[in-house]
Order: sequence, then C-alpha cells, then structure tokens
Amino acid sequence: MADDPQRNFRSAYYEKVGFRGVEEKKSLEILLKDNPLDLEKLSTFSQRFPLPSMYRIHVWKVLLGILPPHSDSHALVGGYRKEQYQDILEALEVMRYINSSTPSTHVYLRMFQLESQVLPRCSETSPPDEENEDFLSISRAMEEIVDDPVDCYWLIKYFVNQFHTKFGDSIPHLPKSLEHYLSQEEPRLLNHLKNSGALTQLPYSLWFRRCFAGCLPETSLQRVWDKVISGSCKILVFVALEILLSYKIKLMGINRPEGVVKFLRNIPQENTDAIVSKAIDLWHKYCGTPMHTV
Repeated sequence: MADDPQRNFRSAYYEKVGFRGVEEKKSLEILLKDNPLDLEKLSTFSQRFPLPSMYRIHVWKVLLGILPPHSDSHALVGGYRKEQYQDILEALEVMRYINSSTPSTHVYLRMFQLESQVLPRCSETSPPDEENEDFLSISRAMEEIVDDPVDCYWLIKYFVNQFHTKFGDSIPHLPKSLEHYLSQEEPRLLNHLKNSGALTQLPYSLWFRRCFAGCLPETSLQRVWDKVISGSCKILVFVALEILLSYKIKLMGINRPEGVVKFLRNIPQENTDAIVSKAIDLWHKYCGTPMHTV
C-alpha cells in the first residue's frame, strides 16, 4: 500500500503535540470490528505498535486463543471459561490442595498442574522447582496487569503454554543471539563481560524464561509481552541488549561476575519505559518492521 502523505503528516503532527498513537488506536478499533477477527492483522498491529491499555487484555485473549475469532461467540465462551475456572477451583479445594489462605499465584499453579495432568500427590508437594518458579513469576506479573482472577488465570495458562510450544526450541539459543547483537553494538562491553567471566552467568532465566517478569515493572513489561504474545520471542534479546547498553558504564566498572549479576537482577525501575522503547527500536532495526495491514 502506497504511503498516504496526508496520513503521514497527521501522524507526525499527533506525535509532535503529544498524541502519538491516536491514529493507531483508530486503526485497532477498525480491526476489532471485523467478524471474524483477522488474527494475522491483529498480530501485525501488535508487533508494530504498543496496544492501547483499554484494548490490551481483549487483544491478548484473542491472540492467545482464549477467545475465538468470531466476536459474536465471545460472551458465550467467556461464560464457559468462568464455569471451567470455578470447577477447577472447587476440585482443588475438595482435594485439599488449596484453601482460603493459599496465595492466588499458588492457586493458579495448582490449577495449571491439574489441567496439565502433572498435579503432585498431596503428600509429595515440595517447594517449587525452577520451572514452577518461572510460572509463579509470570503469575505475579500478570496479576499486576489483570484485575479479574478468571481472566488472569487463563492469560497465564495460555501465555505459558504458547511460549513453550512456540518458542521452546528457540530459548536455549537466545543467549548466543544476545552475544551476537552485543558484538555489533558494543564490542568493548562484550569483551569486558567475557573477560570478567560474567557473560555465562547473566540472568538468562529471568530474561528469557520468565520474559522479564520480576525484572521490569508491569507498565514496561506489558509492552514487551505485546510482542511476545503476537509472535516474537526475539524481542526478549533486544530488551536484554538495551539493558546492557543503558548501564554500560556501570557494568564496565564491575569486575566480579556476581556483582554484574546482582546489579542486572535488580536494575533501577525508573528508566525502564525508555529502555523498552529503545529495545523495540533495536528490534525493528535488526529484524525489520512488520507491514502495516490496516
């Protein structure tokens, strides 16, 4: 589709006066009127633009398959999801896996285990292993983003399942990908991390298995998850890259690997929106920008 000069002028004007996203919001509203919804166009939109907060949860539910593409079925399917949630909850209460004092994130974990047919025996319940800790971290972050517990559980479940199904084979290769892009952007920092022994000990699980849950505040995190849910795990590499670039001077001054890891596990929270914005720019720079389909 040829560029519309008038549209480009309007977009530039909106951005200049602080209304960036006005046109994008209109475009999304047009997409959401389709019946059935076009998942490919919604994915492309989510890859290219941040989702407006008022539509984010709805778009996530559609892209993850919690709701079907046919909009006229959404109320019916939403009702089924609520009933299913209550049934699983009651089953766990009857079996005494959960009670009124069980933290909600642990309730979601038991629900997920029951549905996945990996619920341990009550007598064998032990502290969460690393995979369960990944689930709990994502649950805690999702709980900050989503108010409704029914929506929250289904979003956690489908997010985790999609991530492992779609990207499970790619996750082990992401550290090497990060090393490659860091060599392009800041080879001195890469050499420092290698020479200090920190490169192999970077918090890859926090970054690439928990998708930055527990690292970024939710206002920044949801913009990253827009991209993951719409089909890109590569964005995780560029968020990690931008964190390293943003704190290059600090990291160059730390010579012990444990010091590097301690800092990166607890990065300052006030600058994360800018970090995510720059990471998305880097992602588009190296991976291209999806074509606008509206």
